[in-house]
Amino acid sequence: MGCCWWWWWWLLGAVLLLLCALLRSAPRCPAPPLVLPALRGRTAIVTGGSGGIGEAVARELARGGARVVLATRNALRGEAAARRIRRDTGNPEVLFMPLDLSSLHSVHTFATAFLQREPHLHLLINNAGVSAGGTTENGFSLTFQVNHLGHFLLTQLLLQRLQSSAPSRVVIVTSSAHCAGRLRMAELGRSPPGPFAAFQDYCDSKLANMLHARQLAATLQGTGVTAYAVHPGFVNTQLFRHAPLWLQPLWTPLSRFCFRSAAEGARTVLFCATQDGLEPLSGHYFADCRPVQPWAQGRDDAAARELWVRSERLLRLQPSLGTPVE
Repeated sequence: MGCCWWWWWWLLGAVLLLLCALLRSAPRCPAPPLVLPALRGRTAIVTGGSGGIGEAVARELARGGARVVLATRNALRGEAAARRIRRDTGNPEVLFMPLDLSSLHSVHTFATAFLQREPHLHLLINNAGVSAGGTTENGFSLTFQVNHLGHFLLTQLLLQRLQSSAPSRVVIVTSSAHCAGRLRMAELGRSPPGPFAAFQDYCDSKLANMLHARQLAATLQGTGVTAYAVHPGFVNTQLFRHAPLWLQPLWTPLSRFCFRSAAEGARTVLFCATQDGLEPLSGHYFADCRPVQPWAQGRDDAAARELWVRSERLLRLQPSLGTPVE
């Protein structure tokens, strides 16, 4: 029995190693040289901006001259990241504001404080994400609330400011993991059943991100506000720090050597946030700085509309798309 057990462990390790090698070496269309336009006078919010992709995005926006708000949960990390970015870019207009997406009260508090102190909002980068089990104080799955519901609420609360600042953009960081998503609309916000619930919950939340961008673009058509869903690639960040202990001895070295850096992962986010001429592609899914076709479930307009209506209902927002789904 012992030999059989270890054989399966080695097989799992080999499969993961092969998968990561393929992901890293898979041919990708080369991204065009990314030259950011002058961003002075533009205001941006980056959720999860204290590290990883979020910090890399915030740094480049600040380097371009934007006023950047790092919206993140941990005050010590948020303030430290803001200091690093100010030091690295010479841009003094980088600040931290507390935002805990696992608390709907925190989202409301952040939005109120931002609207009181900042007259403009040109870029909303919905980047923060987790992959963990657990339930929030609001009774929702932790992963689904942080990755989708919290960002949905934040976007809705800031929508008028985005419109009054137009042209403006919303960039939603999703993932190719949306391919495995399957939203159970009648049980939205609840953790899925089964032994791989945490992984399924993450995939479901990434599908929700994809559909949110799609419906947001449709809803805002003609307002000067555009929306984009972005797959940053497989990036070595702290996203899977809550992975099971048995997986971490394999995951940690593989992610370090086989995945992209945070700066590489930030490229497509920055592309969609800043490059001219993308307005006709609002609602599209981007990877490697180009539009790509999402999986079929990510192109389902009926599901996107239903997700929007049910998300509003869960968050007790006024309906904005007509009659709620029964």
